Amino acid sequence: MEFYSIKAIAHIENDFTEKFGIPRQSGLAEVVSRIVFEPEYRVKEAFRGLEEYSHIWILWQFSKSMREEWSPTVRPPRLGGNTRMGVFATRSPFRPNSIGMSSVKLIKIDFDVPEGPVLYVSGADILNGTPVFDIKPYLSYTDSHPDACDGFALSDKEGVLEVSFPAPLLKLIPKSKRDGLISVLSQDPRPQYQNSPDKIYSMQFGGFDISFSVSNTILTVTDIKIL
Repeated sequence: MEFYSIKAIAHIENDFTEKFGIPRQSGLAEVVSRIVFEPEYRVKEAFRGLEEYSHIWILWQFSKSMREEWSPTVRPPRLGGNTRMGVFATRSPFRPNSIGMSSVKLIKIDFDVPEGPVLYVSGADILNGTPVFDIKPYLSYTDSHPDACDGFALSDKEGVLEVSFPAPLLKLIPKSKRDGLISVLSQDPRPQYQNSPDKIYSMQFGGFDISFSVSNTILTVTDIKIL
């Protein structure tokens, strides 16, 4: 067996401080993330022309899901956690090489901060602190396939919830984080096999612990604690 070395060129900074609550795919929640590069790669010339693209691909590592051994089958959460599918038919983090890929919207490139160039992107389904291996431009003429078949995966419109956020609790969240948080909650963070309306769930986001319950298609925020 041959072994190859690969090193991180950057890392992600955002409000996802734990795996629970991260959207199941990229582009589903409008949370802003920063891609901060290692000093070796903070070279303006390396980003020349990137601002002409609206979207990019991120290649990254499932750094919190790495295992010594791999399994040929996994249990996709969106199938209830009991049905096994082939690992290569899923986007499970438990893969032979633990590599993830996400398409995200490129908001801007900030060249003027001390650690710049820094990329600001929207829609990343990536944990804060995750190492990034590479970025590439997204090309709509070849990367988009409108007639593609999605297999057993749910569409982006399935599972979307209405979010009921009491005003006194919403005021505890900084305005800059509100839209992103509501977008994440609307994607139904619960494990697919849990649907009790009496159960209180809790997830961390941007320095807050968010408690909520779900009844039918409505998610209600019940409490917020500052971490």
